Amino acid sequence: MENFLKHKGLVAPLDRADVDTDAIIPKQFLKSVEKTGFGKYLFDTWRYLDRGEPGMDCTDRPINRDFVLNIERYRDATILLTRGNFGCGSSREHAPWALIEYGFHALIAPSFADIFYNNCFKNGLLPITLDDDVIEKLFHEVEEMPGYKLTIDLEKQIVHSPASSIIEFDIELSRRQALMEGIDEIGMTLKYRKIIKKYEVARQLEAPWLYPELS
Repeated sequence: MENFLKHKGLVAPLDRADVDTDAIIPKQFLKSVEKTGFGKYLFDTWRYLDRGEPGMDCTDRPINRDFVLNIERYRDATILLTRGNFGCGSSREHAPWALIEYGFHALIAPSFADIFYNNCFKNGLLPITLDDDVIEKLFHEVEEMPGYKLTIDLEKQIVHSPASSIIEFDIELSRRQALMEGIDEIGMTLKYRKIIKKYEVARQLEAPWLYPELS
């Protein structure tokens, strides 16, 4: 998992609320539990005019030219701006996998579904929640300014807009630290493995009956 310190990227505006995980990565692609191979099927039902299937070559598939990610000015976007309750529906971890592999580093919305929000952090994707009025302003700026980019500074917890405005956001300390170090929850736990090992040795001496396999 790559660490996240600061990122400047093109913004794509997905002006839809309640985007569920089946829209992010449709159910037919969930057969694989590998973390790769999903980016080309991101928003498959909306990006293409035909039905996608696992293993399908997307090169010559008919595209929906009205969908935001198929519009030329947004094709290289790495930050997704969207509406409330993004990532609702089933708890598939494939959703952040698809977003990351497509090229997104961060998501900005008024709110995220809880399980999806947690899954983002586990996979190195930064979800930022901002007030509705700030989101509305960002949508307006993106529409009015081709090539609109934002700079996200995770350490300082701020977003810089092209208008030189500074937007602050909140994020739990442990999650911010994990993203900055590029580690998941298991990695965070392993940072304390020496302390854990020391406790285990002491505990075996204090209560040997709990460890019959060592007798």
